[in-house]
Amino acid sequence: MDQKDTEMNEKGVTSSSGVVVQVREKKGPLRAAIPYMPFPVAVICLFLNTFVPGLGTLVSAFTVLCGARTDLPDRHMCCVFWLNVAAAVIQMVTAIVMVGWIMSIFWGMDMVILASYRDHGAPQQV
Repeated sequence: MDQKDTEMNEKGVTSSSGVVVQVREKKGPLRAAIPYMPFPVAVICLFLNTFVPGLGTLVSAFTVLCGARTDLPDRHMCCVFWLNVAAAVIQMVTAIVMVGWIMSIFWGMDMVILASYRDHGAPQQV
């Protein structure tokens, strides 16, 4: 393979040799604990996170207890619940210096993105 084929493979394009390169995002435990919720619930959590940092994340923690799936299948439901509560507390405490508010909005956007994956049947990350 020449340089051009190598560059194309890194972008996820199939080369002439038929090799496909797939890129997967490695998530930390807090981010992997974000639940796959129904789309309307995720939008409500985004709305709550936008105006009261951490509140939507706290609501999403309770969806884990109601059976929402996460990217942490090997962890117990209570552990994932407490990871979400910890993320909510971090967002609330650091909202004073704007970091928590920005984190909270991004967390809500991730919830909506994961909910759209859930609703459209898109391939999930393993």
